Amino acid sequence: MKYLIYGLIIALVVVHQDVWNWENDHLVFGFLPWTLAYHACISIAASIVWFLAASFAWPKNLEDDDTAGANAVAATERDGGAA
Repeated sequence: MKYLIYGLIIALVVVHQDVWNWENDHLVFGFLPWTLAYHACISIAASIVWFLAASFAWPKNLEDDDTAGANAVAATERDGGAA
């Protein structure tokens, strides 16, 4: 899954370079310039890819370290602070 997400990120970078749209004066929904709508769709796609990355490709050991650190802080506060 990690390599799929890498591929999607590379695809988003390539698709983001939209030099072919600058001369397009078509309006989407009658008021939104095509280039702006195109970038809005890329932004939505980027948020979906980031969600996938955080859900499936995020290293599990980082969450374990964060939980251990939070438990240590809670124990220190419960015992009255650092000695």
